Amino acid sequence: MATTIEPSTKRAPARSYPDLHDHLKALDEAGLLVTVDREINKDTEMHPLVRWQFRGGIEEKDRKAFLFTNVVDSKGKKFDMPVAVGVLAANRQIYALGMGCAVEDVEKRWTQAIANPIEPNEISSDEAPCHEVIIEGADLDKPGNALDGIPVPISTPGWDVGPVATLTQYVTKDPDTGLQNMGNYRAQIKGPRRMGMNPSLELRPGIYVHWEKMKARGERLPAAVVLGAPSCVTFTAAQKLPENVEEITVAGGLVGAPINVVRCRTVDLLVPAEAEIVVEGFINTEMLEPEAPFGESHGHVNLQEYNGFMDVTAVTRRKDAVMVSWVSQVTPSESSAIKRPAYEAAQLEHLRDHLGIKGIKHVSTHEPLTSLHKLIIAVVDADMPRTEVWRALYGIASLRRAEGKWVIAVNEDIDPDDTNAVFWAMSYRCKPHRDVEILKNKDEGHGPRSLEDSNDSAVLIDATLKETYPPVSLPKREYMEGAAEIWYELGLPKLKPQRPWYGYDMGEWNDDLETMAQRAVKGDYWQTGEIIAQKRRGDLKMNTEVRTLGEGTPGAGDKKDKGDLTWDGLKDASHSLQVLHKE
Repeated sequence: MATTIEPSTKRAPARSYPDLHDHLKALDEAGLLVTVDREINKDTEMHPLVRWQFRGGIEEKDRKAFLFTNVVDSKGKKFDMPVAVGVLAANRQIYALGMGCAVEDVEKRWTQAIANPIEPNEISSDEAPCHEVIIEGADLDKPGNALDGIPVPISTPGWDVGPVATLTQYVTKDPDTGLQNMGNYRAQIKGPRRMGMNPSLELRPGIYVHWEKMKARGERLPAAVVLGAPSCVTFTAAQKLPENVEEITVAGGLVGAPINVVRCRTVDLLVPAEAEIVVEGFINTEMLEPEAPFGESHGHVNLQEYNGFMDVTAVTRRKDAVMVSWVSQVTPSESSAIKRPAYEAAQLEHLRDHLGIKGIKHVSTHEPLTSLHKLIIAVVDADMPRTEVWRALYGIASLRRAEGKWVIAVNEDIDPDDTNAVFWAMSYRCKPHRDVEILKNKDEGHGPRSLEDSNDSAVLIDATLKETYPPVSLPKREYMEGAAEIWYELGLPKLKPQRPWYGYDMGEWNDDLETMAQRAVKGDYWQTGEIIAQKRRGDLKMNTEVRTLGEGTPGAGDKKDKGDLTWDGLKDASHSLQVLHKE
C-alpha cells in the first residue's frame, strides 16, 4: 500500500548536519543556484544545458548548480518532483559548501574523516523523512508509483539507450561480516520495477564482492538505492575506501556527528534517514542482462555489457523529494570534482602513513579528459632522496590495480594542475634513460577496453631536480609586482598569474652574480663591462662555461655591494601576486 504523510507532520529528527534541502537553500543564498522554472525535457535538454558550463569555456568559479522545477519527458509526461543537477560539485566552492569547510581545507577534512569514523544513529521508521511516502507491494504496479514516477534524466542524449541514475548510492551487506557497503554504481532504468547495476570491477567494488558471496549461496542480494541524500553521505559513497570501513561512518567523520539511518521496509539494510528517495529490491545473482551503451567518465561511450539488475520491492521517499543527478562523462565534471579531493587524500595517506615516505607535499590526480586515474603527479621536497622519490612513484602505481598509467614526480615549484609546467619539468629535469621506468602487467582500468591486448603498463617519471640549476629566466618578483601596478594603472585587464610568473634560483646563483645583476638595475652595468674586459683569454672555445674553470665569477670585482644579498629560491617559488586589480 502507499502511505502519505501530510505536510503538517513533516519529520525532522535531531541532527547536526545539513540535509539536501538545507544545502539547496545555502546554495541559493550564496548566489550559486540557478532555478529553472520553464519546462525542461529531462531526456534531451537537461544534461546538455548543464554540460555547457563544463565544455563552453566557462571558468570553474563561474559554474553554477541547477534546480529544474518543471520537468517533462519526451512523451510530454510531467513530473511532480524537481531535479537538481550540479548541486554537489559544479565548482570547488559548491563542493566546499557541501563539505562545510573552506576550499583549502577540503583535503584535510577528508584525511581527518577517514581517520576518525563515527558510527551512525538508527532511528525508527516513524521518525525518518525518507519514509514519509511508502510504496510497496501491488501499489508499485500502478502507473507513476515506481521508477516511472522518478524523473531520471538521460545523461548523454543521442548515445545513451535510456535514463541512467548516475548519483546512485547502492547499499548492500557482506553476508559474512555484516558490514554494509555504500557505493556509487550506475543504474539504467529498464522498467517501472527493474533497474540495472553496473560496478567497475577493476576497482574491486564492495557490491561485487557481496554479489559473488550471495551467488555462491544461491541467494539474491538484498539492495537499496539511495537517490539524493545529505551531501556528506553522497560525497563518501563516491570514494574508494577499504572494504572493512563502512562509508556511512566516514560520512559521520566528515560532519563530526553520527548520521541518522533507518531500516528499510523490505530488505534488512540501513539507509540514510534524510535520503530523498530510496529504492529497495533484490539483485539477481543467477542471471545477467545486457546494459548500456552509456557515456562514461573515462570520456567514451561504454558499449553494451552483461551486468546485474535489481527487481524493485519498495520505493520510499520524502513528501518534498528532490531527484538528484550529477554531470559525469567527459571530465572535468561534477563526478570528478567530487571524487578528486578524496582520491588525492587517499594517495597521500597511503604514501605518508602506510609506506612511511617523508617529503611528499601533495598528490594531484589530473582531471581534464584523463578522469583522475591515468595521470597522477606527486609534488615532493627538493631535498627528497632519489630512492624515496622512486618509492613514492611505485607506491602511487600500487595503491589500486588500475591506478596510475603515467606517474610523474615534480618539485614544489611546479604547479601539478598546469600540464605546461609539468612538461617543462619533464623536458629539463628528466633524462629518460635514467629517470623513466616502465611498470609492466597493469590492469587496463576504467576506459575503453582493447580487444587486441587487455594487458597494460605504467610509465614512472622522475622529473625532479637532481642537481643545482640556474634561476628561472623571468624578472624577479619585485619587478613583476611593480609592473603589475603599472598594468592596472593603465586600465588593462585583470591578470591571472601562472606559475612561474617571476624568476627564482635553483641553486646556481651566488653573491657575485647578484652583485652584477644589482648593478644592472641601478644603471651601473658599464662597471661590470670594465671588469670583465680584464678577464680576457685566448685559450678557450666559445660557449665554455665559466663555472667549469674553477676561477670564481669574473665580473663582480673586489668592491662588492655591502649588506645582505638575497633572492628568491626554490622554496620561494609559489608566492601569489599581492597587487590588487583596481575595478
